[in-house]
Amino acid sequence: MNERILIADDHYVVRAGTALVLESAYPKLAIHFAENYEEVKKMLSIHHYHLLILDIDMPGTQYKKMVSELKNIQQDLKILVFSGYDKEVAIQYIREGAEGYLNKQSSEEEIKNAVKAVIEKGYYYPAELIGLIIQNKRDNPAEKLSSREYEIFKLLADGYGNLEIANKLNIQMSTVSTYKKRIFQKLDVSNIAELIKVYEMMH
Repeated sequence: MNERILIADDHYVVRAGTALVLESAYPKLAIHFAENYEEVKKMLSIHHYHLLILDIDMPGTQYKKMVSELKNIQQDLKILVFSGYDKEVAIQYIREGAEGYLNKQSSEEEIKNAVKAVIEKGYYYPAELIGLIIQNKRDNPAEKLSSREYEIFKLLADGYGNLEIANKLNIQMSTVSTYKKRIFQKLDVSNIAELIKVYEMMH
């Protein structure tokens, strides 16, 4: 992986340690650092980043508002929330649009997996989070989907992106987007984590 990553944390040890783990696993990554929220915004306006690992408790942080604020600066930015807080806090950020959550107590393996998953699949939700994200979903949502919608639903749940699905099914990417919106509406989900949980509940 030769992506550019921004690690935003006000503790030097956390920044250096996280960078060390990632550099040993993915030597081609370009890793930059920010120590406070103002610096994060400034860096995003100068460089294009594939991923932001964001400490949600550093100087200047705006809490949940940060997700939409930072995505306004760079629309295709993927945000991995990095926190020592509990899962309930993480869920709030995911509902705001963050692509994943990583606890600061995570192992080296988890850090590597999370970064790889967000870059390659577009999201990383630890298993214990998914159950909390979903509440009160219907028993058999698949009945609402047409056979083509169900096919795309299954591919999305398996981690395929829009482009991969378009190539696999030999349809336009815009068609995949239309189906995806329809599937989200029919299943009453707002993100991929919820979609995966609905899929898991059916199998």
